[in-house]
This record gives sequence, C-alpha cells and structure tokens, in this order.
Amino acid sequence: MAPFFTSLTDNWASVYAGSPLIRTTVSFAHVAGLVGGGGCAIAADRAALVAWRSGAEERARHLRSLLWTHRVVLIGLAAVVVSGVLLALADLDAYWASRAFWIKMAFVVALGANGAVLARAGEGASRGDAGSWQTLRLTSILSLALWFITTFVGAALPNVL
Repeated sequence: MAPFFTSLTDNWASVYAGSPLIRTTVSFAHVAGLVGGGGCAIAADRAALVAWRSGAEERARHLRSLLWTHRVVLIGLAAVVVSGVLLALADLDAYWASRAFWIKMAFVVALGANGAVLARAGEGASRGDAGSWQTLRLTSILSLALWFITTFVGAALPNVL
C-alpha cells in the first residue's frame, strides 16, 4: 500500500484501539444502521409479500409506504457502510486477507443490487405495470434471505478472521 495510506490507516487503528468511546460509537453505528435499515427492509419485504396476495387497496397502501421505507433503508445502509469502512480500517491487514470479509462484501453488493431492482419494481407497480408485482415479490424474498445471510456472515467475521 502507499505510504500515505498505510500511515493513515495505522493512525486510525491506533486512535480506534485507544478509545473505548470511538470503538463503541463506530460499533453502535454499524449495528444501528443494520437494525434501522435492515429492520425496515425486512418489514417492507414481508409487507410486499402480504400485499402481493391481497387486493388492489392493500397493494396501493404498500406502494405508498415503499418510497419512505426505501429512504430509511438507504440511510441505514449508509451508516453500515461508513461504520464498516471504519471497522475494516481499524484492522485492515486482517480484513483484507479474510475470505469471510470478501464473502460479506459480495453479499452487501448483492443486497444493494437487489434493493435497486426492488425499488424499480415498486416504481413499475406504482405505474400499474402488473409484471412488476412479480418482480417485487421475488426481490422481496431474495432481500429477506440476503439481509439474514449478510448479517450471519458479519456476525461470523470476527470469529473467523
């Protein structure tokens, strides 16, 4: 790595290791983003599956709430990404070499891509595109799986570094 970057990460690792308040704050931001964003996503995924089996009124209600929910999920994901970068930089050599870390990053990318497809399907369904409901249903199922798998790999990460 470039000397400047190495110096920067070493300085951050030292500050992080030496401050219980910073470690707690960064860890809290990571968990809070996961609980807030992931919790809203999981609830919205469940609601989409319920709405998919329901009538037009329930579907319309779900679609109206989907935009707000998507914003909360994005804010939560932003907190997870920023705090995750800070966590990784605190022990970059270990994370960089960790297969579990890269598996988790692949799931995070898959979660983001699925979320983008899900949001587009919601927009299509709002415009009356009937096929979008099938995409919304499938991406909701995949979203549920990805949130839990990504969380599991993240929980395993400190134990398998």
